[in-house]
Amino acid sequence: MSDICSDRLDALLKHFPVRASVFHSGALCEITDFKDEGDGGQLHLVKAGVLDAIHPGQPAIHVAEPCLLLYPRPFARRFVSDAAHGAELVCAHLHFEGGAANPIAGALPDVVCLPLKTIDRADHVLALLFDEAFGNNCGRREVVDRLFEIVLIQVLRHLMETGRIHSGLLAGMSHPKLRRALVAMHEQPAKEWSLEALAQIAGMSRSIFANTFKATVGSTTGVYLQAWRVRLAQKALLRGQQLKTIADAVGYGSEAALSRAFKAQCGLAPREWKQARRTD
Repeated sequence: MSDICSDRLDALLKHFPVRASVFHSGALCEITDFKDEGDGGQLHLVKAGVLDAIHPGQPAIHVAEPCLLLYPRPFARRFVSDAAHGAELVCAHLHFEGGAANPIAGALPDVVCLPLKTIDRADHVLALLFDEAFGNNCGRREVVDRLFEIVLIQVLRHLMETGRIHSGLLAGMSHPKLRRALVAMHEQPAKEWSLEALAQIAGMSRSIFANTFKATVGSTTGVYLQAWRVRLAQKALLRGQQLKTIADAVGYGSEAALSRAFKAQCGLAPREWKQARRTD
């Protein structure tokens, strides 16, 4: 895996990490329902057996080989497996820091299904994860949690390298030139980025860069940068930082400028948004 792939994910995972918590290891038999509730996702690793994943309003997914099912957000579904033998699974809750504002969770489709054999360089990690999940070693839960987090990173790499996501952030991160501009904005959000500067980083003309960015990512660079800055501001607010400090850190010259951008993005001023989160 190239260095630039690591660079693409470093800033995202630094600011918006994902934590896993295993909640099941063993067989699932007959029918298991998962409700559309909470604010996190789930990752299921099917070690063996046959399973049908049924989603309201969408085609069912038939799993007949070791496979991964990723649900980045709450999503109602039903797993149906053989009544006699079932399917062997290891499952974990995923907590995306920032909840709905987490750019990684927001960039993923409702469900990702991948045969385990197609995930590059995941063999050893998956083998260790299954060994720990079905074993009795002390501290195994902590080990399995961390291994799930590694698997998720490998999945994100796979999705970017294979171009399976066709629009949004991950599509932009898959693009050989756009990703350079995205990484620059992620790593230096406080910088006064001009369209010309970002186009130069991407190695594209101003007009081609602007058109390609909007067509691929789904917004202009200005709108994207504002959304990224506001996400960082939300995180800082929840950690108790002062608004003036946050404004300086994310590239706004004053509290008033940050408040205007924040309200344009969220519909609420920063303090109102924080109070609403406390109430929730």
